[in-house]
Amino acid sequence: MRARRPWAAAFGRLVRSELGLIAGRRRNQVGLLILAAVPLILGIAVWYTAPPADAGGPPFFSSITQNGMFIAMTALIVQMPLFLPLAAAALSGDAIAGEAGSGTLRYVLTVPVGRIRLLLAKYLAALVGLFIGVLVIAVTGVITGLVLFGSGPVLTLSGFELTYAEGLMRVGAAVLYTTAALAAVLAIGILISTLTEQPIAAMIAVVVVTMSMQILTTLDQLAWLHPYLIAHHWLASIDLFREPVFTEGMVDGLWVFATYVVIALGLAMWRFRTKDITS
Repeated sequence: MRARRPWAAAFGRLVRSELGLIAGRRRNQVGLLILAAVPLILGIAVWYTAPPADAGGPPFFSSITQNGMFIAMTALIVQMPLFLPLAAAALSGDAIAGEAGSGTLRYVLTVPVGRIRLLLAKYLAALVGLFIGVLVIAVTGVITGLVLFGSGPVLTLSGFELTYAEGLMRVGAAVLYTTAALAAVLAIGILISTLTEQPIAAMIAVVVVTMSMQILTTLDQLAWLHPYLIAHHWLASIDLFREPVFTEGMVDGLWVFATYVVIALGLAMWRFRTKDITS
């Protein structure tokens, strides 16, 4: 057991170093501010217009005035189709392709660090960054809702009342589920990032893949394919605000996310291990 501790300590330092790089990039800081601004703008807009309880719109939108906690869930749902996958694309594009293009990756590989360990450290650091982004959305939404609409019992989509603490726990579960969905997108992005030295190309490719999946989920003719697409499952956290909670959709989604992570990361490790770093 003791023999493993130096490796774990070295890996931990590598992850922290990657986190420092992610946190230090100005575009990532601006991106985090944009993610945080969405629930704030959403809450102010709903507070100003005050739609009736039976108004249409995205899930939870008409429930915000009943309890501000729904701002957090609505913000996650609104940002999941575009902004959050875009964040995953940006982080994965910088992870390998960005450093390869700038020449820093070749410098990093001159020190005694295994390529597989480096790739996993970059993936884990980027995943932590995405988790922080999702958490910022949720926390900003909860605080905004608390200020504008107050606290109190949370009325679920099934008409069942939850305590405010129970509502917070379900928002936390939604944060974890959303992060799991982004882990799959990130794994695809890391794989694509190992195939090019152009970060912009990698980012665009990830966006194209995720948008294509969303388009495919709208085609009834391809209903047989939908259960195998990430986009088909990434809004299943809505079921957390039903009573009883519908877990089947989220369990299926977690299996799909895990499958994408294993396959995409496996291919990325194989590619990165044999990749010729020329820059």
